[in-house]
Amino acid sequence: MIEKLSEISDLNNLEFVAAHVTEGFITGLHKSPFHGFSSEFNEHSLYNKGDSTRHIDWKLYARTEKLFVKHYEDESNLRCYILLDTSSSMKYPKSGKFNKLEFSAVCAAAVINLLRKQRDAVSLTLFDKNIDFSSEAKISSTHAKMLFSKLQETVSDREIKPEPLSGSIAQCLHRIAENIHKRSMVLIFSDMMDSCENEELYAGLQHLRHAKHDVVLFHVLDRPTELNFDFENRPYKFIDMETGSVVALNPLDYKEIYRKLSGDFAQELKNKCSMFNIDYVEADVSKTFKEILVPYLLKRAVLH
Repeated sequence: MIEKLSEISDLNNLEFVAAHVTEGFITGLHKSPFHGFSSEFNEHSLYNKGDSTRHIDWKLYARTEKLFVKHYEDESNLRCYILLDTSSSMKYPKSGKFNKLEFSAVCAAAVINLLRKQRDAVSLTLFDKNIDFSSEAKISSTHAKMLFSKLQETVSDREIKPEPLSGSIAQCLHRIAENIHKRSMVLIFSDMMDSCENEELYAGLQHLRHAKHDVVLFHVLDRPTELNFDFENRPYKFIDMETGSVVALNPLDYKEIYRKLSGDFAQELKNKCSMFNIDYVEADVSKTFKEILVPYLLKRAVLH
């Protein structure tokens, strides 16, 4: 079923597509790839003889010279924040099964469907250079349907919009990190094409890990053209989808230098994610949903 769905181009019922995508791989998961966190701090109590010393708050002892034990509340439900990049570059390629935005939206919808089955709270944020939409993390079916509707609206918008005059992906990531107050899972679907310096972009990713959130970056790209630069040996006009600027050239003349630059960036991004303990997943839109989602979800189910 997944292979058939990966070939369709009609996304008029995204919720239906997401349901069939998850049905295609959920049977292969013996346990959930997503787990709640059981380390939410609740309150202090005075240390009594016989209590475990494992949770003594030594910082508080340094201030008060009294021993206090930290208590935690168990949380069976996960909070998941899905961040979807909707910038113009995500509407590439125009030919093929799906563009990057459509591919990401289906993956996001499939994850929402999976989380809904687990009774986990989910939030959706849409951003380009600025945050265009952000929901609370909720668990209800009504909330999930609203998120499906928002994703449907997003993929139905075919217009290529001009790049905003201000803002950046990095700034959006910082703002989102500041607004997620409880430890959560954060899934990012983005091609990570930003106008800011690379170090600013990496700082935004690192900020999301500051509160010990479980962060996953789905680096969405079309590997054959965006990394391998595989085009026919003839002149092309390349149009920047963010700015509209046009460059005429023969790809063969620039293939070697382009592949080095794009490959270096992808590798550096992967290295930074490893350094920050962020899961990096290359989401190549020339592949099927099964090839992207199933190996990652199976890996998580085994490791967690």
